[in-house]
Amino acid sequence: MNICVIGTGYVGLVTGAVFADLGNDVICVDKITTKVEALRAGRMPIYEPGLEEMVSRNVADGRLSFTTDLGAAVRQSDVVFVAVGTPSKDNGETDLSQVEDVAAEIGRAMDRYKVVVNKSTVPVGTGELVREVIARHQPRPVEFDVVSNPEFLREGSAIEDTLRPDRIVIGAPTQQVAMTLVELYAPLERPMIITDLPSAEVIKYASNAFLAAKISFINAIANVCEAAGADVTQVMKGMGLDSRIGPAFLQAGLGYGGSCFPKDVDSLVHTAGRLGYDFKLLRSVAEINRERATHLVDTIRKALAPLDARTLAVLGLAFKPNTDDMREAKSVEVIALLDAAGATLKVYDPVAMANAKALLPASVAFCDSPYEAAEGADALILVTEWNEFKFLNLERLRGALRRPVIFDGRNLWEPERMRRLGFEYHSVGRRPVQPA
Repeated sequence: MNICVIGTGYVGLVTGAVFADLGNDVICVDKITTKVEALRAGRMPIYEPGLEEMVSRNVADGRLSFTTDLGAAVRQSDVVFVAVGTPSKDNGETDLSQVEDVAAEIGRAMDRYKVVVNKSTVPVGTGELVREVIARHQPRPVEFDVVSNPEFLREGSAIEDTLRPDRIVIGAPTQQVAMTLVELYAPLERPMIITDLPSAEVIKYASNAFLAAKISFINAIANVCEAAGADVTQVMKGMGLDSRIGPAFLQAGLGYGGSCFPKDVDSLVHTAGRLGYDFKLLRSVAEINRERATHLVDTIRKALAPLDARTLAVLGLAFKPNTDDMREAKSVEVIALLDAAGATLKVYDPVAMANAKALLPASVAFCDSPYEAAEGADALILVTEWNEFKFLNLERLRGALRRPVIFDGRNLWEPERMRRLGFEYHSVGRRPVQPA
């Protein structure tokens, strides 16, 4: 099948690479010339495990190409995926300007029947908006259909999630139109649900909002555990074994970040308000999440005050492991608060430091290893739970620190082990421990 994917961010680039890997001819479009040139040269604009190899393989085999010419790509394709950014406005509303601009260009380029697929995360009703914009910009009337096919990939495991999704959601005006996407996804042999277009749009937001709610719920429970002397990890295990609840997204910590959960929660709150419903539950979910960085810094301040006399090491800057994405990263909030308190900061992340430099204070020192960051520091703060941090030489880490104090924002290590190793150890929703 001839496919066009407009947008080469996480969603668009991974979608295009996977469809090419399944044997389709795919053209990926982006308006940024330097980005397209880099992709043609084999340089990825994002860090995603396995992506560079998949892109290189399919470019070499002639199934995947990159261009800035949206019109030509649309004319060559049978199915056009829209995977452009949909950021939040200040009031939580989703900014659909990129979607509308692309829809207008699709309309101007349309020369025969196409299936236009909204892959971007968009509020309910956007499918009809895209249809209206395309029709309005057509030089002459040409039949087309608009489909919603929301993505559910996670950064850091995007290829796996695209190849083996829990479900594939197809929101289409008719069964016949839906079958075009069913045929496209058939090689994956995964469960598919075919709905009307508005329902598919709501499924995406409802799913992300529910997962965000689980995260905020367990973090609120962590606050209770800290006050009561309970252990939130044991509480989570007891809850997660209930098949109605499950353990996923019940890890207490610094809360959610990234490009999806924060803006999707805000967007659903805004959309609900526009439709006449005050989504108080989700507003509370967002408020709990906003408090997490401040909660950690308050814990640090109580143990180490005054902070203006302290040097602190921060491990992990990306919003989650296995990505270089700094969007809504908790490290930015934590470091800003510590910098405002006068602390001297040394930081390390395996892949995100280049992206982080534009977002962090100029006074922050970027280090080449966790041990360099820890050297001479009064405490170490773990913000992102990269797998390599699980296997640090903790005796070496303790020797590098001026004071053996750790603040673990992700509950990466076990308190009793840290106590035996000689650390003063503070984590989330668990009692702090003193060295043996």
